[in-house]
Amino acid sequence: MAEKPSVLIIGGLGYIGRFLALYIHKNNLASDVRIVDKVLPQLAWLAPEFEEACAGSKFMQADASREQSLQRIFDRADGKQWDYVFNCGGETRYSQEDEVYKLRSLELSLAVGREAAKRGVKCFIELSTGMVYKPDSSPSKEQDKLKPWSKIAVFKLQAEEELAKIPGLNLVIVRLAHVYGPYAPQWVATALCMARVYQALGSEMKWLWTKNLCTNTVHIHDVTRSLWDVAQWYQAGKAKWDSAKMGPTPTFNVVDKGHTTQGTMADLIGDVFGIKTGFQGTIISNFAKIHLHDVVEDVNDELLGPWAGLLEDAGITKPGPLTPFMEEELLKDTDLSMDGSRLEELVGFKYEKPKINKELLQEVIESYKRMRWWP
Repeated sequence: MAEKPSVLIIGGLGYIGRFLALYIHKNNLASDVRIVDKVLPQLAWLAPEFEEACAGSKFMQADASREQSLQRIFDRADGKQWDYVFNCGGETRYSQEDEVYKLRSLELSLAVGREAAKRGVKCFIELSTGMVYKPDSSPSKEQDKLKPWSKIAVFKLQAEEELAKIPGLNLVIVRLAHVYGPYAPQWVATALCMARVYQALGSEMKWLWTKNLCTNTVHIHDVTRSLWDVAQWYQAGKAKWDSAKMGPTPTFNVVDKGHTTQGTMADLIGDVFGIKTGFQGTIISNFAKIHLHDVVEDVNDELLGPWAGLLEDAGITKPGPLTPFMEEELLKDTDLSMDGSRLEELVGFKYEKPKINKELLQEVIESYKRMRWWP
């Protein structure tokens, strides 16, 4: 039997990185794994089930965007090179200065990409985002028009384009929808925290824009499976990849089959929290288009006080990554709408969580409760 691949995960304590490490660990898929992150495991809000997969001898603290760290990150005791490198690193917070994304996302990707090429890594997987597509309610395929609409996406697209120019880099690009699942930070967390406050206040939770605005999703369980399957597919010879038609760099959208919209989320959240949900209507939405900053500020002012009160009442001093704070970039009237059929057709991937539902959202809240983050 062929030896199992050796795996290096950059940004391995981030949300996706830790779940990828756990998936590889649980299924015993790799001969050797190294988790690299600039944050120490003790400070990364790791749930107990990740400790074996992400900490101890598997973990190396290093900043992969720094040229001088690369040798230590890539060198192995046996002198061999890593088979698969997954770049799960980069800045994931919204609304940062351009310089932050340039340094922490773009330059990180290029530094590890160049090193992987130099060392002949068999497959280098770059995580990107579906926010690189021109917003459109009809689902974007991998070769559709690109027009990034968040700062993260602007610099991710630059990274995609620059990595593709590196000679000898065995590159695959994976563009993700909104990732949710147990312990999820950001998008789904914000919506759930907001709903918890509206529940406590006994008021209706209203979204801007319309119920048809696309906010496509994918469960973390399927994200980690897809990343592994794509690496295996690449190393096995990229079956059915037609570079004349599809371009030189294998690129895959990873998005569930549920076509999640704001309406989907409003219905599910209403159901989970037992609150009334709805939409603001055209007058307020049109006002928000012009004065989005003010609208977001008002919502945050309204919610952050009561949220702090809920935490205090529940005796929670460390709510982990949870906050109802709404990011302006995420509140734009832009569709995140993606077509994931290529992954299924070429790689033979099957989604095990094909659409977001009440049970999966409740599972997210239960995970927050286990961590004592949830009031």
